[in-house]
Amino acid sequence: MPHTPPWEPGLLASLTGVGPGPSAHDKRVALRSALASGGAPLVLPGVTDALGARLVEEAGFAAAYATGAGLANAGYGLPDIGLISQAEVVDHAGRLAEATRVPLVCDADTGYGGPLAAMRTVRLLERAGVAGLQLEDQEMPKRCGHFDSHALIPAGHMQTKIAAACEARTDDRLVIIARTDARSVHGIDEAIERGRAYAEAGADVLFVEAPRTVDELALVGRELAGIPLVVNVVEGGKTPQLTVSEYAELGFGVVLFANYLMRSMHFAGREALAHLREHGETASRAGRMADWTQRQNLFNLPRFSAAESALDREFGSFG
Repeated sequence: MPHTPPWEPGLLASLTGVGPGPSAHDKRVALRSALASGGAPLVLPGVTDALGARLVEEAGFAAAYATGAGLANAGYGLPDIGLISQAEVVDHAGRLAEATRVPLVCDADTGYGGPLAAMRTVRLLERAGVAGLQLEDQEMPKRCGHFDSHALIPAGHMQTKIAAACEARTDDRLVIIARTDARSVHGIDEAIERGRAYAEAGADVLFVEAPRTVDELALVGRELAGIPLVVNVVEGGKTPQLTVSEYAELGFGVVLFANYLMRSMHFAGREALAHLREHGETASRAGRMADWTQRQNLFNLPRFSAAESALDREFGSFG
């Protein structure tokens, strides 16, 4: 008769980052399901670290977004001007994917080179466990889409890169998002034409960066209807800030808040440090930070402690 494991059913599966959890394929299926739901848009908060990923999951969002600008800013103290390498992004994405049970979409910039580099980027990020990745049509080094002075590769070259990226994936559930920054260089009509071309090349989702007006958003939604569309909400950026439901009415199925969480943490951190510097204590500010229990629960300490205790027993001693 087989021995009973010395832990309760489901205990080890609850240990995110250590125990068994949803496979990368399962997360990709979940992401595709969210994109195809036809209901409310997929709201995609950006994260810069495992803390952010856990907060997004705890808040009930269906997926998280590994922001490239946020990684440059929060991970390296650098501006978003193409200074972070493929290897650094892949390593970072792997940690984030391990830290959460929800699908992770990764900003992969240009794919870090031409079509062959993009193919390798797909393979590496696929192995890292991401559910989707985003490629854009800027020349290297790229820049934040809400900066000025972008330079683009030819549309046909980007089509080749997308087709090659799609061919490189070993799991056809991996979502490929194609972003164009053509609005900032050639205008909204060229951006829409590039969007059509990238869909023809095999992109699963289209991302027209930085439309300037509600009319431009509506035009993108009409002209590119039939494929999931991303709108990027950059507070203080070039695109009008609307509600999620208003973006949905304009035809957008994914509403990306790439750096809202990082910027909120930035603001709260400055305020907290100013208080400490001025007052020399933190006790009076206890109500404005996570308490001890909230912090430990977010990182699942009670379940890890229970697992440690159970795993100290000999096999067959449970019961």
